[in-house]
Amino acid sequence: MSTIQQNLQDVRSRIAAAAQDCARIPEEVTLLAVSKTKPAEAIAQAIAAGQHAFGENYVQEGVDKIQYFAQRPEGAGLEWHFIGPLQSNKSRLVAEHFAWCHTVDRLRIALRLSDQRPAEMPPLNVLIQINISDEQSKSGIVLSELPALAEAVAALPNLCLRGLMAIPAPEHDYQRQLATFGQMNDAFQELKQRYPQVDTLSMGMTDDMQAAIAAGSTMVRIGTAIFGARDYSHTTV
Repeated sequence: MSTIQQNLQDVRSRIAAAAQDCARIPEEVTLLAVSKTKPAEAIAQAIAAGQHAFGENYVQEGVDKIQYFAQRPEGAGLEWHFIGPLQSNKSRLVAEHFAWCHTVDRLRIALRLSDQRPAEMPPLNVLIQINISDEQSKSGIVLSELPALAEAVAALPNLCLRGLMAIPAPEHDYQRQLATFGQMNDAFQELKQRYPQVDTLSMGMTDDMQAAIAAGSTMVRIGTAIFGARDYSHTTV
């Protein structure tokens, strides 16, 4: 068994244990393998271990990997998520290649994604990014801006509003993690009441996965615990 296969097994076991601890079904939590900066060979090992959903932070790097695996038999059925900050000049590449975009935080980007989504592709699944810790260095909207942006995004013809995403400020105290994630879940539940297609709450990474799952996360984004430390020296934005 390769290191990546073993790591995936360990992460899945952690997800299952965290779900069971709070009386949830492990299958309610999707594992998104964050493959940014990792070579195709590492992703192929993850695919061989049964992983099919991958998250990329850099547009061109992600597109290169999508195109690479589209030409290979193991690439069938893969689901690619864009999870990094999105600049307007890169929106077309996301619209044309990815199945999901987790980082919609302004109407201008949503409009571009909808306009640029190819007609032959299904609507792009999008999540609205919430800056739940109100950090100036991070993207995302504050919760008070969510109703208006959600209404506008939900009306766009080539997008499907699926839910919310957040990257809280680093916090080592479990109860504080839980409180922050609880705010996200409250907003998520309100959004679900208004938009029946909403079903995804993307929050939780390696260090706060347990609290995120306890608070209702339906998708955790795990990179280092699967692929090991990242090398940013050859990153393509």
